[in-house]
Amino acid sequence: MDGVKYMGLGARLKDAREIKGISLDELQDTTKIQKRYLVAIEEENFSVLPGKFYAKAFIKEYAIAVGLDPNELMEEYKQDIPSPEDEDVTTQYTRIHRSRKDNMPTKSNAIFSFIPTLIVIILILGIVFLAWWFITTKANEEGEDTNSIGQTGDNDEIYRNDDPEDNVGTDVNEEENETEQPEDTESEEEEEQEEPEPELTIEVVELGTAPQYLSELEVSNVGESLKLEFNAENDVWLDVKDDGSQVFFTGFARPNEPIELDVTGTTRIFLNIGSAPNLTVKINDVELEYPVDPNERGADHQQIWLNITDTETNTNE
Repeated sequence: MDGVKYMGLGARLKDAREIKGISLDELQDTTKIQKRYLVAIEEENFSVLPGKFYAKAFIKEYAIAVGLDPNELMEEYKQDIPSPEDEDVTTQYTRIHRSRKDNMPTKSNAIFSFIPTLIVIILILGIVFLAWWFITTKANEEGEDTNSIGQTGDNDEIYRNDDPEDNVGTDVNEEENETEQPEDTESEEEEEQEEPEPELTIEVVELGTAPQYLSELEVSNVGESLKLEFNAENDVWLDVKDDGSQVFFTGFARPNEPIELDVTGTTRIFLNIGSAPNLTVKINDVELEYPVDPNERGADHQQIWLNITDTETNTNE
């Protein structure tokens, strides 16, 4: 407008906040955005934010909290807001992953691949032992029956006649021989028992440090499917991506609104969590323990790479 001094984006937001009498602490509680990020937005110092792709989301939340139309504000100051396309988020993480992967030992993978073979060998030996025991027991019983018949033939005369009373002893012996059969049902059931599936394991490959707290974990034995579940106690900013261009989720996780994602077949997943103490993460119903204590100063915002190994999908490929 003519005659009116141009007001920058940060000044516009700050002016609206002060008009409504909202302090930065109150705004932090409302938006769940850290106070230092709110100050950076007012000063238009966007380099302080975790990444340029956060700028639009944080500015929208700020605008809504102070009563401004976020869409009109974004359109008016679109030249001043950094674009997420200007920043390649995954380049440095992919570089770290490749350098770590070249140096990572393969001993653990070799051990895990040998375990199924060892179990099969043990099962085969068990089956062979049971078969040998069954054949030996059967042969001993048949030998005892043959000896008893031969002894009877040497000393006594065996005969049958039409008198039922004279044949009572013979019938009783036949019934005893028919009932004396070894019961091998339990051993057969043991042979048919399936091999137990290994439990899902999560190991820390690289522990994040201040100020970025970027960690790398290895997730093994996930089975045929891979599902992630997120439950928030307060509003928490969350990004879930792969190491390419696919985005599974980006936005705020809300209380009492669980987020469930099926990421089966994905071998590398990036988690960007704005407030770790307020978000529970589960991998196939196994709760993820944050590699860095989220209650430490500055560690509430954590970034985590999940390297998925030994999946059914990878095996088939």
